[in-house]
Amino acid sequence: MKILVYGAGTIGSLYAGLLAQSGQDVWILARGERLAAIREHGIRLEDASTGRETDVAIDAVERLDPEDAYDLVLVILPKQSVAEVLPILAVNRHTPSVMFFGNNAAGPDAMVEALGARRVLLGFPGAGAVPQGDRIRHLVLSGREQPTTIGELDGTRSERIERIAGALEEAGFPMSVSENMDAWLKTHVAEISPTSNAFYMAGADIERLARTRDAWVLMTRAIREGFKVLEAKGIPVMPPSHKIFRWLPEPLLMAGLKRKLSGDAGRIKIGHALQARAEMTAIADEFQVLIRESGVPTPAIDTLRPYLDPDADALPDGSVEIPVRWTSVWLAAAGLVGVGVLLWIVCVL
Repeated sequence: MKILVYGAGTIGSLYAGLLAQSGQDVWILARGERLAAIREHGIRLEDASTGRETDVAIDAVERLDPEDAYDLVLVILPKQSVAEVLPILAVNRHTPSVMFFGNNAAGPDAMVEALGARRVLLGFPGAGAVPQGDRIRHLVLSGREQPTTIGELDGTRSERIERIAGALEEAGFPMSVSENMDAWLKTHVAEISPTSNAFYMAGADIERLARTRDAWVLMTRAIREGFKVLEAKGIPVMPPSHKIFRWLPEPLLMAGLKRKLSGDAGRIKIGHALQARAEMTAIADEFQVLIRESGVPTPAIDTLRPYLDPDADALPDGSVEIPVRWTSVWLAAAGLVGVGVLLWIVCVL
């Protein structure tokens, strides 16, 4: 496939580099110093799990012209920058498929209005990446944790979506094709927005976050509130396995989130938030529209939101003022005891 990766940030560079390395005909759109660096050195990667360093030679361009033809344009830009490129993408009629690859709680309407429904695809990366010197340090997530996920607007497994999924899989990305990519993206925002805001609440310091229980409590409750908003709007939680966030007892959910964001891998996963306050603000604003439409109260989301402001004072290090809700744990334990007693009665009698 002839692919243009529109955006040369950390994730765009990672996907362009690995796709090119796998044998696809890949071009990347970059500007300024980044364009010059790619033309001189290629894309310089470091695998965080193995330490392996790779330099990938790749063709780089500084614009998409109306007459340019690609099989796929993969748009990997911060959410607040997507609107700026829609007119450029719209006048290029020689590319049949444009995949918007990133955070989106507003839905695809603006993309469809600009390009037409047939050309628009949605997706989200299954990788984390942060700059480290002149290299991009990256971690490709497992299929169990978060595969690269893509989909048609109507949810069908079309020939082109299968072809794109195959190309990404050959490049080393575990893949999933979603039957409702719009709901998947809204679910992701319901999770990543509270996570990022709790990180900012702890002074954008991962070690400080680990020590500050109140930030984890608010993160957990805000995610649950976001899921209630989606439910009220008739938007399914996608993938369905994430419904566990709704019923898992609060202390267990907090422990699971802490484990997911611990260690060096956690720093890479959340590292994007260090440079992405503008994008996190944009998607929080988009989700606020859903909150208002739903009428669902969101006190934890509201408490975390002001920390999007870089001038907001961080929560005191190690703060433990908010009580953890253990009730559901005791109820779950009582339920298990009850089931055990019932089984014993059945077996004895």
